[in-house]
Amino acid sequence: MARDQKYAAGFPKPETTNQWLATSSQKPASGSQYPEATTGIQHPESSIQTGFTLLEVLIAMAIMAIVLISVYRLHSQTLSMAAATRFYTQASLLAQSKMAQLEAMSSNAVSGDSGDFGDKFPGYGWSVSTEDVSSEALGDAAAELKRIDVTVTLNEKEYTYTVRSYRMMSE
Repeated sequence: MARDQKYAAGFPKPETTNQWLATSSQKPASGSQYPEATTGIQHPESSIQTGFTLLEVLIAMAIMAIVLISVYRLHSQTLSMAAATRFYTQASLLAQSKMAQLEAMSSNAVSGDSGDFGDKFPGYGWSVSTEDVSSEALGDAAAELKRIDVTVTLNEKEYTYTVRSYRMMSE
């Protein structure tokens, strides 16, 4: 409502701005037309109640729930990605280490085997498999070529990482 419409609707028009101030015994500070304490201000619209409706509160809670669920899922996904990244970083180093051990062994000693990495890397296991390679392009040289796979696993194959190498082995 415009200011003049309020007064036409039955509200008394104030003579001065100090008329709306509470009747306190405090005098205005020098040079000021308002008293220092403003707790006694009365407005004609004081009968209007303010606050949130139940519907507004429920909508706000629903929005908060959606946001919190999204944040929880994001956090959970971040943790699982961090665990996978940790595994693939560690597994590549362990597989390369095991492959270096196999390359240091004699050709006859390399065969299928499995084990774990001990207490230093709990939950990590390894397996080695060898297989003959046949190739028409290599001809007779392929008879001595072996494929060596080193597989590193975590928590009974929850995650797996495989490194493949080829080696000439004389029998």
